[in-house]
Amino acid sequence: MSRIVAIVGRPNVGKSTLFNRLTGTREAIVDEASGVTRDRIYGQANWNGVDFSVIDTGGYVHKSEDVFEEEINKQVMLAIEEADIILFMVDVTSGIHRFDLEVAELLRKSSKRVMLVVNKVDNNERLPYASEFYSLGLGDFFAVSSVNGSGTGELLDAVTGIFGEHKAEPVPDLPRVSIVGRPNVGKSTLFNTLLGEERNIVTPLPGTTRDSIYTRYNKYNHDFFLVDTAGLRKKKKVNEDIEFYSTVRAVRAIENSDICILLIDATRGIESQDMNIFWLIQRNYKGLIVIVNKWDLIKKDNNTLRLFEQEIRNRTAPFTDYDILFISAITRQRIHKILELIDKVNNNLNIRIPTALLNETMLDEVAKNPPPAVKGKYIKIKYITQLPTKVPSFAFFCNFPDYVGEPYKRFVENRLREHFDLTGVPVRIFFRKK
Repeated sequence: MSRIVAIVGRPNVGKSTLFNRLTGTREAIVDEASGVTRDRIYGQANWNGVDFSVIDTGGYVHKSEDVFEEEINKQVMLAIEEADIILFMVDVTSGIHRFDLEVAELLRKSSKRVMLVVNKVDNNERLPYASEFYSLGLGDFFAVSSVNGSGTGELLDAVTGIFGEHKAEPVPDLPRVSIVGRPNVGKSTLFNTLLGEERNIVTPLPGTTRDSIYTRYNKYNHDFFLVDTAGLRKKKKVNEDIEFYSTVRAVRAIENSDICILLIDATRGIESQDMNIFWLIQRNYKGLIVIVNKWDLIKKDNNTLRLFEQEIRNRTAPFTDYDILFISAITRQRIHKILELIDKVNNNLNIRIPTALLNETMLDEVAKNPPPAVKGKYIKIKYITQLPTKVPSFAFFCNFPDYVGEPYKRFVENRLREHFDLTGVPVRIFFRKK
């Protein structure tokens, strides 16, 4: 058994609160407004030594005014198909709702193990009201409060009792690749195109994806975790609480990733918010691939691509050592090239240059162009070594490290990039006293 638990139910019954409690995180956004969770959100849980995965889903509705209704319901159905155990959550304070009846009908038709969870039983006075849910025809229920945790222990005992005492497969140490960019540049479309399935909701409206979603990509000899994030907006446009939390999640995804795919809309060109995201990636020392999406919508001549690429590099100077790829996520134009670039950047992130080769190469460059003298003191670099860090970092040992300025550090970095393949990765330079 693969040990996957899906939490389903109508909107605003507390699914995301239970998800956060089971996973011990705040991965799912919780808000009083209904319909906040739209995509399937995945997390890991452990109870008494038993590991399992948890899926949070959007609230199931039918014939509502929500423009996302059809897409949300499709995601709920996919979660039901993926899961081994379904936690069907209902709300004791509102009783049986017509959407509860529709979800119960769906679950009775499925062949999956269904556990009825009556939420918001925060005190003993509410417990008798939970018995009305027997009429859903799904057997016994678990009375819980996802807010204060009461009853969740019994629920987890039952879940892990079904799974048994099997150890989960260890999570492999794979590169994490985040797809980031402004809202509505095609992040979810690219995500789905790469995976070959409708994993995330895709609509023409900006701001559809509100949580960061991790999925393992393991095809065609490529193996990494792919992250789709909520679009990053300018701060002055982040008015709703939900929008704010989505931006925080996207920033956190950049911080927790190894490689960032910065997606730019070809029809709008590189804008100030694209630049903000670019420098956020740089400040966090992440690998970078710049991808220009919607290239199929652009009228082109022989110079269009070159001029577009030149504009991007001019805006991001002095850091210009990264690949730029022009694609169409919808038509799949040059999609396979993305996988090659991910492998390339990951290899460059993990590059280890032998100390002898590093000194032979870089001491020669330093001899040709030594650091400028400061206050009559000449800086002599004696030895260079690569540090054991996650991104390529180099220590230059010299007699007066405090006198080495930023321009010379940039010079040294540029010479390193000329001699060694460091495309798409940050390089950190340190001057230390020998």
